[in-house]
Amino acid sequence: MLKIDAHQHFWKFNPVRDSWITDEMTVIQKDFLPDVLQPRLQQNGFDGCVLVQSAQPEAENEFLLEQAQQHDFIKGVVGWVELQAADIADRLAHYSRFSKLKGFRYVLQGHSNKALMLEPAFKKGIQMLAKYGYTYDILIYPDQLVYTDAFVAAFPDQPFVIDHLGKPQIKSNGYDEWRKRIMAFARYEHVYCKVSGMVTEANWANWKKEDFTPYLNTLVDTFGMERLMFGSDWPVCLLAATYEETLGIVTDYFSSFSQEEQAQLFGGNAAKFYNLS
Repeated sequence: MLKIDAHQHFWKFNPVRDSWITDEMTVIQKDFLPDVLQPRLQQNGFDGCVLVQSAQPEAENEFLLEQAQQHDFIKGVVGWVELQAADIADRLAHYSRFSKLKGFRYVLQGHSNKALMLEPAFKKGIQMLAKYGYTYDILIYPDQLVYTDAFVAAFPDQPFVIDHLGKPQIKSNGYDEWRKRIMAFARYEHVYCKVSGMVTEANWANWKKEDFTPYLNTLVDTFGMERLMFGSDWPVCLLAATYEETLGIVTDYFSSFSQEEQAQLFGGNAAKFYNLS
């Protein structure tokens, strides 16, 4: 069974395009490319990774697919496309030529319309993904989980994965409200969740492993071990932790689970969801 890091990024830093990388994030205000990540993956026993978009011009897809073509350890790419565009069908047909392009993501977090995913034009775009077997990564803030519930219910045959647990406010103890909302997804077998992005939602300089235990407990209760996948969120995780520290939080928590369950979390589920080979 493949061991897969299901969520990481590459970029050539551009301060205009990458304006989300603010001045308090100087550690990631630089280029991050395959030659830096590949040794980390190898040293930690990973066979490969899923490369996820971090910017929203369509040109980003060309950059990501170029990296995937040049590096076999990149097993899949999650790109970006304007789902509301009139020519969405043509764009998806175009991308269907690229075997490593597995799905798409839209940066819904922080959007002025918190319920954009429920707009008819957006849903029309989502409806077309199934024709090409594409997945969809859901990037949201916790207050958007209520809309996400209705969103995924409308597409029972579309594979979805919630990125970064839905970004609970770990630093400010937002557990109770997040738990109530995330547990609604227990009934949706087509919705997975990435065990990723936790350290950057905690206190960057002063987190401890125990901070994440209630969140991980809830993930297991909600999704079981068949719908969870580990993602490092490298290099964003470097704001708060090394690659090894990020991995260690998850490895330690799941150390008492069966070998089969750990294999699902650390690759099996990602390979199934994204159809990796």
